Amino acid sequence: MLKLLLSSLLSMSAVFNKNSPLDNHLSCGQSVRGLYPVGMLSLEQRAAFAMKQLHEHETNLEKYVFLHTLQDTDEDLFFKLLIDNVKEVMPYVYTPTVGAACLNWGKLYRHRPRGIYLNSHDVGNVERILDNYPHKDIKAVVVTDGERILGLGDLGVNGMGIPIGKLALYTACAGIHPSQCLPVHIDVGTNNEDLHKSPYYMGLKKHRDRSQAYYGLIQEFFTACQKKYGRSVLLQFEDFGQANAFKLLDIHKDTATTFNDDLQGTAGVVLAGFLSSLEATGKKSIADHTILFMGAGGAGIGIADLLCSAMMRETGCTRDEARKRIWLVDSKGLVTDTREQSALKTPFAHQIHSIGGEDSNWPLSLEEAVKLIKPTALVGVSGQGGVFNEVVLHTMAEHNDHPLIMALSNPTQMAECTSEEAYTWTDGKAWYASGSPMPPVTLPDGTLRVPGQGNNAFIFPGVGLAAVACGALHVIDDDFYVAARALANCVKEDQLVVGCIYPSITDIRSVSLDIAAAVAENMAERGDATKPLPAGSTWREECQRLQYTPKDGNPFTSIYNLSSKL
Repeated sequence: MLKLLLSSLLSMSAVFNKNSPLDNHLSCGQSVRGLYPVGMLSLEQRAAFAMKQLHEHETNLEKYVFLHTLQDTDEDLFFKLLIDNVKEVMPYVYTPTVGAACLNWGKLYRHRPRGIYLNSHDVGNVERILDNYPHKDIKAVVVTDGERILGLGDLGVNGMGIPIGKLALYTACAGIHPSQCLPVHIDVGTNNEDLHKSPYYMGLKKHRDRSQAYYGLIQEFFTACQKKYGRSVLLQFEDFGQANAFKLLDIHKDTATTFNDDLQGTAGVVLAGFLSSLEATGKKSIADHTILFMGAGGAGIGIADLLCSAMMRETGCTRDEARKRIWLVDSKGLVTDTREQSALKTPFAHQIHSIGGEDSNWPLSLEEAVKLIKPTALVGVSGQGGVFNEVVLHTMAEHNDHPLIMALSNPTQMAECTSEEAYTWTDGKAWYASGSPMPPVTLPDGTLRVPGQGNNAFIFPGVGLAAVACGALHVIDDDFYVAARALANCVKEDQLVVGCIYPSITDIRSVSLDIAAAVAENMAERGDATKPLPAGSTWREECQRLQYTPKDGNPFTSIYNLSSKL
């Protein structure tokens, strides 16, 4: 009925004369006269008004709902707001607010289709289900099974907020057209008993399927996407549990254009922070650091592996030599050869006698490990808020003139320490970065310190745009090294002066373009590009040519597009 009504309105609009100011908004010969007031606002005016409305909402979650209502009803306006006010608006679209949105997903869900929901019962039908999605020219897919959402754990189908938010950043930061982005949730159950009992939970109320059928469903999904959208469609894994994250990436990395942002994107942004802070921390290369991780899950291992690769590339050392510079602390304490651990941690399980620990009480806590190992850099990916306590940070300052402190867990309450704690408890010595935004701090002597935000949004959108621009067949670890180098080169001197080791979020669109150009060139040089670079062009120009920018258009378009999707 709605489709018929809207079609009738379109037909009627064509009979009006074309002397109205709204004629500037005509599209495909359709007049919208009579459908809107005569004083139709421009996109700029509507964006200014929408920002005023955003400010009237009190809580972050209310702002999230307002913004995503805009995304559902006027996508150009939503992205205009996000692109032009990225520093202010991004925290409401993604971290830290998206965590609260996922926790309340069943209550917030507005029954407006966005993305594809697959479940265990869809085996054999995935390709036909993809046909139901209204947009057909898909270039970038973000998929999750909801098992490890940020630092919040298993949220099942409620984790769909992550792919939706991630793809909004692909568009806002890198310019991939929103119609070419597809968020996907694969529901194989949840082990979260609270969700099983919740009347608002909309997923399968059963425990997670750990059988081979799970991997078969993922394989069917990958095959269907490549058949429908092309071999080079970008398929990004997001927030899978540790064991599945590594296993799925290993299964698909050679036959698909795929990466896992939690493993590789996080690693790239951390590597960039190390590179940009080398001079400030008195180091010539990353191999001059002794690095201690708090957290040895997928993100921690992924970062450690890329840091090792960077050391090898820049100093010529072996991987075993690089691993000697890195230590891990997990929930059981310091990872050493005296205790059992998973195969992923074993390469970083050092012999205790290498640090004079034969008579120590093992396993060591984080505080004890910091005192014994004397690390120069502390990386937090534990999801344990406040674990970088006063003793830990004071000890780091005792051993280092300028310790590097990276408290990267999201959302904000999960951060290992705040900016104020990092600077106060190290007497202003720390070079500090966080995963979620943290405020600047003025030290007792009047010195301003501005924390860097080690946000994955600095890395994955640019890598994604590069893959789309050159039609990449693979995304490999070396692409994230190249991306990290490009990101580090974007840090300006005036930012380093105040202790900030990442660019400003306000520059993220130009930063993403720099990264995309460098990574696309890297992909092409190794023979992974399927799209030739046009004669006389550069990869930067080609990436820029593809970038979507919201523009004024027919104000009837949103209604018309809705009718075409019914």
